[in-house]
Amino acid sequence: MEPQENWNTSEKSKLLQPGPPPYQDHSGYPPPGSFPSTSGYQAQQYGASGPYGQGPYPGHPAVTVQPAVYLTNIPLAYPLPDYLGYSIFTMLCCCLPLGIAALIYSINTRNANMSGQQQIAEKNSRMARIMNHIALGIGLALIVVYIVYFVVVVKHHHKTSP
Repeated sequence: MEPQENWNTSEKSKLLQPGPPPYQDHSGYPPPGSFPSTSGYQAQQYGASGPYGQGPYPGHPAVTVQPAVYLTNIPLAYPLPDYLGYSIFTMLCCCLPLGIAALIYSINTRNANMSGQQQIAEKNSRMARIMNHIALGIGLALIVVYIVYFVVVVKHHHKTSP
């Protein structure tokens, strides 16, 4: 079977894949490089001709990219108390588990003070103080119970023995 005389081979390729979209004029966009730099640095054009002779793709404007801005946190002017010494004391002398928890909150308070995070520092400082007070209360209560036990039971038992 022979193809017809007026058959165009390019018509067959059009059936397999769609053609490119029509050209759109982007006249509403400002020309590349016309944006003012808000960072104080001169705007850089990427894709523009450089030391390697590279340029933008044909038909595409060069892309203007703003430089990255890095924010650094400064320590708080008036750092909150971290109760680190109090936490170490309650951990070693009063109640080990609550002392460890208070120590962690104390260290987190110190880190928040150094990174300038006021709200996190306030929360951690308050929690460290509460944990330390509870641990100190438990430790003092245990000492009082021990002394009372020693005085009442041991001394009373010692007096009743012949």
